[in-house]
Amino acid sequence: MFEKGNRANTLHGILLIALFSFAAFYIAEIPIVKSLSFSPLIVGIILGMLYANSLRNKLPETWVPGIKFCTKQILRAGIVLYGFRLTLTQVVAVGLPAVVIDTIIVGGTIFLGVWLGKLLKMDKDTSLMTSTGSAICGAAAVLGAEPVVRCEGHKTAIAVSTVVIFGTISMFLYPIMYRAGLLDSLTDTGVAIYTGSTLHEVAHVAGAGNAMDPTDSLGIAGTATITKMIRVMMLAPVLVIMSFALAGRKKAAVGGTTEKSKITIPWFAFGFIGVICLNSLLQYVLGVESVKEIPLNGAIEYIDTFMLTMAMTALGTDTSIEKFKQAGARPFLLAGLLYAWLVGGGYLLTKYLVPMMG
Repeated sequence: MFEKGNRANTLHGILLIALFSFAAFYIAEIPIVKSLSFSPLIVGIILGMLYANSLRNKLPETWVPGIKFCTKQILRAGIVLYGFRLTLTQVVAVGLPAVVIDTIIVGGTIFLGVWLGKLLKMDKDTSLMTSTGSAICGAAAVLGAEPVVRCEGHKTAIAVSTVVIFGTISMFLYPIMYRAGLLDSLTDTGVAIYTGSTLHEVAHVAGAGNAMDPTDSLGIAGTATITKMIRVMMLAPVLVIMSFALAGRKKAAVGGTTEKSKITIPWFAFGFIGVICLNSLLQYVLGVESVKEIPLNGAIEYIDTFMLTMAMTALGTDTSIEKFKQAGARPFLLAGLLYAWLVGGGYLLTKYLVPMMG
């Protein structure tokens, strides 16, 4: 990829994605876009898809390795750095109810998604990616699963699209439900855990939490975000389990025989956990209350968001309308069914488990 003679072309591909990512950051700050809580990651994949369906054919093929570099190496580094947003202290702060409900939601959503995918006769990779995104943390989870599942870029983009659509719906739906009194059977802590354990993206949780509790006087916004972060922490163990589960798949080999695919150890997932532990240690040593107060944390988070935006944009450039047509309506039907489980099942879990463990 970076061999002498091809280095310049590879860098051209990376620079192209970087320029799109800068544009994504700028667009994400536009008031109307910001009001929708569309992060630069989401804007980036939209820009990439617009490019894929307009000027993609004019891209020199020699630049493609640079784009692939963004979807692989930069993606994995971004997932590792994502750990700087989290600490083990956050888990302790919310307590057992959030951990238990998050675990049931994550495990239940993935298993339900895989099962429904079979019923719908969907492509296994697409159903697994969609389920993972719905279960954990939206686009970031889909990106984390991509190197383990090793599916085509357009399948990743389809999975991201589904979680963005339903996550955005939730961001507006939950505050409406809250104000309409539909969540009155839950305590303020219950509302927070329900929101954090069932909404797709961190941005969606923050948006819904702030809409219900703008000043965090009830503790809804803060507790919802921490509950969501606990879900994000589950990304690493899920990826490790997934890598072993997928190793049992059989693939066709030359000569008509079959062989088991090799285990793909997601080392970046261990890096993700390691960074969380390091961040927790830094918080303890420095005696600060939140990760935001750790020196350089803000800069690292900004760099990480930019790297993940580059990965999303690069994936978008490989996603044309034709590929969406080939996928059909089934991925969105699957995401809709999982969404119904998150809204309904998550509510019942929160209603009955939080009082029991509170």
